[in-house]
Amino acid sequence: MSRARGRRFDDEPKLNVKKVIATIIALIVIVMVIMSIMSLLNRQETQNQGPVEYFSMHTKNKWGVINSRGEIVLQPTYDEMIIVPDSTKELFIYSYDVDKDTGSYSTKVINSKGEEILTDYKNIVALDNYTTIDDVWYDKNSLKFERNGKYGLITYSGEQLLSPDYDDIYTLKGLENSIILEKDGKYGLYNDSTKQLILEPIYLEIRAMGNSYTDGYVVKDENEKYGIIGQSKKFIIEPQYDSIKNVFGDSKYVVELEKKTFVIDKDNNTLFELKDGEEVISIHNDEFVICNNKKYGIINSKREEIIEPKYDYLEYAYGDYYIAANKKSYGIIDASGNEQVPFSYTSINYRKDGSFFECENKDFTTDIYDGKCEYKLTGTISEVNSEKAYIRIRVEDEYKYYNFSFEEKTNKDVLSNNTLFLVKENDKYGYVNKDGEKIVECIYDDATEQNKYGFCAVQKDGKWGSIKADGTVVLEPSVDLSDSINIDFIGKWHYDTSSSLYLNLNSYTDLN
Repeated sequence: MSRARGRRFDDEPKLNVKKVIATIIALIVIVMVIMSIMSLLNRQETQNQGPVEYFSMHTKNKWGVINSRGEIVLQPTYDEMIIVPDSTKELFIYSYDVDKDTGSYSTKVINSKGEEILTDYKNIVALDNYTTIDDVWYDKNSLKFERNGKYGLITYSGEQLLSPDYDDIYTLKGLENSIILEKDGKYGLYNDSTKQLILEPIYLEIRAMGNSYTDGYVVKDENEKYGIIGQSKKFIIEPQYDSIKNVFGDSKYVVELEKKTFVIDKDNNTLFELKDGEEVISIHNDEFVICNNKKYGIINSKREEIIEPKYDYLEYAYGDYYIAANKKSYGIIDASGNEQVPFSYTSINYRKDGSFFECENKDFTTDIYDGKCEYKLTGTISEVNSEKAYIRIRVEDEYKYYNFSFEEKTNKDVLSNNTLFLVKENDKYGYVNKDGEKIVECIYDDATEQNKYGFCAVQKDGKWGSIKADGTVVLEPSVDLSDSINIDFIGKWHYDTSSSLYLNLNSYTDLN
């Protein structure tokens, strides 16, 4: 009998189920770890960017829209500038059938997909406003629309605020929430924040009293008399004067009646009459800066002299302090006339946003004094950030950061949301992260801190480019921005200051 020397199995081998399951679990864990790391990196990269915002852009004479990540939202295929009235909203206005000879045009409102929205209304336009050429904005509460040659107001979501009954609607320049309504040659006023009609269109003139709608409005009635109305729709001063000056303080006003000028209080009591040639420059508490024969001084409401009129210029600044000038040299005095800052400067400016004084020297350097008139340092202010309470100052050839008490801080202290921080080594610039690790080598001739959207501008050999939040290059330095006032990038697109035509309305370009 023979014996088999071995055994062969024709059946398929059985899987080790436990090992397979363990392998699958391990793979899943690895994938989850990788996804978590990628998600964390992505969050770190976009942490400082905040919600997505939108901006008009142009290239090769065509207009489109980008977002704050540098992505194209609407391709640049439009002939006219696309208006983005509120950068936080996905609502864009473009014009078509433009006749430059007559000034006529039509508009459509579209979203990020290019789809038309707010189709129940015709010729919707944004309401522009400005304080200066460098401070231009659109009203963020309402849009104007047209129907049968008349105008009304809607919200950004399409809710009708005012029916189309007006000959024109526009902002009261320099003031928020103040909309002028024009009808039959008369003017009214609407607050589109509170959605209240403040004044019916029955006045010959409406103008701002101060720098805020809370200061009230000067109105001229059908009898050509002037008064002052507050935001509560009640008259502070009934229309009875021939003119009202835009000088006020502590419920005191300067008015003119029958060719005489008076200072009155809110109850129409006359405090004093101005002499011929006198002018009230400012009012603070019971102190009146008076100009007489080109000399400035201070009196009180009883016409008692507080500071004799001996200065060539006098301006209330803050607290107990006044900016004064003698023979073109500026200094600071207190309300008693005591010198607080020497008269050795070519100009002095009080910065309300940081409560300090900028005092310009003849050699074009700037001495900085705090709100108590104490000297702090010499440098050039490049930024005052009231929200985060810091000041960025160029001191000699370095940028430094200070809080409002003028305690020096690092960029990491004040730019807490940033992922990159500017450093300088051997006269070259680069970037580190929060831990001080070098992310971008110091190879650039100039550079900026990371902006709110996560991008940095870098310069090499006179040309500018951009870097994104993780330190990778978006655009190699290749753009000449020597004529630009503001160096700022979103992706490859840079802020457009090449033409005053666009009035600083957040337009970006690639200069093509």
